Amino acid sequence: MKVIILGCGRVGATVASKMSREGHDVTIIDLSADAFRRLSRDFAGKTLVGNGIDEDTLRKADAEHADAFVAVTNGDNRNIMSVELAKVRFKVPKVVARIYDPIRASAYAEMGIDTLCTTCIGSGVVRDMLLGNEFSSVVEYCRSGMEAAAEEVGRG
Repeated sequence: MKVIILGCGRVGATVASKMSREGHDVTIIDLSADAFRRLSRDFAGKTLVGNGIDEDTLRKADAEHADAFVAVTNGDNRNIMSVELAKVRFKVPKVVARIYDPIRASAYAEMGIDTLCTTCIGSGVVRDMLLGNEFSSVVEYCRSGMEAAAEEVGRG
């Protein structure tokens, strides 16, 4: 699988390193060359310094031939803009955006974008740990967290 990952923080570097180790063709993009130090020593993919919402950067990453695009920067706006660009302009079949804000995650999920709301997941896991519950699925954590966020907006 040809995968492009935007953001070489802890999550991006871990996903890139694991997928490279599994034999996937991985390109990771970050604004800072320093970020690539987080990659494992055996990372066999490509690194690209650039902005993931820039078409030229995505062309350099060979987005036209990518099977998947993942955006895991610290910015919700950058993540959503980059996956939209990958999906619409470059026709990447599978896109995933990490979104911190449950309200935004809910809105983008309704638009058909695969979102991973780490705020919902983390809060769900913590709650289950505190209550001694068995862990739910990631999908359930995301769904219930986004539903709670949508209710909050309705009250506002």
